[in-house]
Amino acid sequence: MAVQIAVIGVGYLGRHHVRLLASLKEARLAGVVDRDPARATAVAAEFHTASFPSLDALPPEIRAVIVAVPTAAHRSVALACLERGLDVLVEKPMAASTAEGKEIVEAADRSGAILQVGHTERYNPAARAAHSRILRPRFIEAHRLGAFTSRSVDVDVILDLMIHDLDLLASLDPSPVVSVAAVGVNALTDKMDIANARIRLESGCVANLTASRVSVDRVRKLRVFQLDSYVGVDLAEQEVVHYRLAREGGAPARIVREQLAVEKEEPLRVELAAFLESVSTRTKPLVSGREGLAALEFAERVRLAIQEGGS
Repeated sequence: MAVQIAVIGVGYLGRHHVRLLASLKEARLAGVVDRDPARATAVAAEFHTASFPSLDALPPEIRAVIVAVPTAAHRSVALACLERGLDVLVEKPMAASTAEGKEIVEAADRSGAILQVGHTERYNPAARAAHSRILRPRFIEAHRLGAFTSRSVDVDVILDLMIHDLDLLASLDPSPVVSVAAVGVNALTDKMDIANARIRLESGCVANLTASRVSVDRVRKLRVFQLDSYVGVDLAEQEVVHYRLAREGGAPARIVREQLAVEKEEPLRVELAAFLESVSTRTKPLVSGREGLAALEFAERVRLAIQEGGS
C-alpha cells in the first residue's frame, strides 16, 4: 500500500522532494505545507496535490513527512511531527546544533517513529559502488565545491557542504576521531564560505576535506587510498575508477585500472524510496537520526577546531 506522505517546506529542495514523490508508486503525495501560501499553492497545483496552511491542518491519514524547511526551523517542525506520531525524513543538517539534534532523536525514540536524515550522498550509486572496494582506507581526500547561490546561507559551508563528506568518512571508517585541524574563511557571506579540515582517526586513517561555495565549477570528488589500491569517485558524474597494484612473485608488477559499473540514478530518488521502504517495513534507515546526529557532532568539532585556530 502506498505511504500517505506530505512535504513541509517547498523551496528549492522541497520542490524536488515533491517532484520525485509524485512519481514514486510507493508514495501517495497527500499535500504540501509552506510558510509562503502562494508558493505552496503553486507547487501543489504543479504536481496535482493539495496545499495546507499549516502542519496542524494536515489530514489524519498522513503517515510520514519530509521536513525541508530552513535549518533553523528543523527542530520545531520535526518535534511537532514526531509528537504527532509521524515518520520523519529531515533534511541535512538535521538541526542547527547537536543539542537540538539530540532533542529530535530522543523524540523519535519516545514515539517509536522512523527518523531518517537527508544525507543524500549515502544513497549515491557511485558511493555505494565504491564502498564495495574500500576495505581499510589509509588516506581520504574529498573536494566539494560549488558556485555561490542564495540558498543555504543560513548555515556555514561546513553544515551546508562539508557535512556530506564528514558523513561519508564516518561510513567508510567509523573509528574514533583522534584529532582535527581546520581552517575556514568567509568570502561572500557573514559565515564561513570556504573550509578545509585535516582529520586523523584512531585507525590511522587521515582525511583531508575541502568545501567551498564560492567556486566557479561544481566538484564532488572523493579519493580513497589503501594498501595496494586507490579508488577515485566522481559523485557528480557517478563514476568510479579502481586502481590496484598487481603483483607477480610477490613483487609489484603493474597498475591495473578498472572502471566500475555504476547504475546511475538520482540519489534523492533513491533516498526517498529507501525512506518509504523503512516506513512500510518499520526498519532502521541507512542514515538514521543517530547517524545524522553523529555527522552534526563531527561538523561542530570541525567548526570548533577553526575557532580554536583563530582563523
